[in-house]
Formats: sequence, C-alpha cells, structure tokens
Amino acid sequence: MSATCFIVGAAPDENNIRIEPQADDLIIAANGGYRYLQKAGIDPHIVIGDFDSLGYIPAQTNAFPYPKEKDDTDMMLAIRYGLDKGYRAFEIYGGLGGRIDHTIANIQAMTFLARQGARGKLIDRTTCATVICSGRIEFDAAQQGGISVFALDKEVYGVTERGLRYPLTDATLTNAFPVGISNAFVGEKSVVSVREGALLIILFDPS
Repeated sequence: MSATCFIVGAAPDENNIRIEPQADDLIIAANGGYRYLQKAGIDPHIVIGDFDSLGYIPAQTNAFPYPKEKDDTDMMLAIRYGLDKGYRAFEIYGGLGGRIDHTIANIQAMTFLARQGARGKLIDRTTCATVICSGRIEFDAAQQGGISVFALDKEVYGVTERGLRYPLTDATLTNAFPVGISNAFVGEKSVVSVREGALLIILFDPS
C-alpha cells in the first residue's frame, strides 16, 4: 500500500499539523491528539487510546477506548491499528517536544515500525525523526538544515554518510557515544545508510 497513515498525538505542537490527506490515507487521533485535529478542522477516521490526556471519550462511533493499565502506549495502539490495515508509511505529529519519556517511547515506536518493514516519521515545526534498519535513505540536493544520526542498538555497523559536510564510511556506531551528531546538508544529493542495526536519523533546523 502506497497510502499514508497520519497519526496525531498529544504533545504540545498543535500549530504544526500539515495534513493534506488523499483518498486512501488514514487519519488517527491518539488520545489528546483528537483535540488538536478538532482545532485544525480535521475529522479523524479513528480515535484511539485511554483518553486520559483528552479527559473524555469522543461521542462518535469511530472511538476505541482502552484501559489505562495496558502495555502499549496510545501511540503504539494507533501504529498497530495502521499496520493491521496495511499501511507502511506513517507520518506522526504531536509525538515530539512533550514529556521526554513519551518522546523516547515514540522513537522506540519508529524502531518497531522499521523492523516491521515500514517507515515512520516524527514531525514537529523544526524536527523530523525517523529510524532505518539495515537500509538507506536518500535526500535530494534541495534538502537544507542539519542532520544527526544515533545508534539505537548497542552497536550499529556499516554506517555511511555521503554528500554531507562530514562524510562517514562504513563506520561502527555505539549507543554510548554520540559521534553522529550535528552534520549538515551542503546542496548535494546525499545518502545515509546502515548495513546492520537500527539507526535514528534526525533532521533539524539549526537556526
């Protein structure tokens, strides 16, 4: 499936929802993300979660309430729903910039998606974060700003960065030393790849 699953979470970034869904796309509100979608004038197809941050269960047939005592976060519930419906491309708003433990949980959720053969992006006004596992991601020459990469496994092998200010070739990164931080695009086609392991890639506005 080439369509996109859009998920909106409850992190405080309601002014950054840039969803322009196509006919086959899916929009999910994860808990308090429902409030942000309502402010943006967007009706989600599904509302899911324990609704603790929202404070009430929306009175509509597409609301799926869960108990607070559960293993999955509300974001993971939404991700699993999208995967079950066949989606493999996920754009997630309201998943960065709130509680740091929630942000870390959402990064782990991007790793979960990558290991399911899917691709997730966490997006806010200045940042886009994604995870690749034993793969590559390419950027065209128009890409601007900064880029950082981090090992999510104990060791990540064969990390290569080409077309960036600081090139890297077949490096081993660990999750105990941030050697991949603060690289930059330089107006060339570029690529980041990893041979083995989970690599977090963060695009950011350095200004």
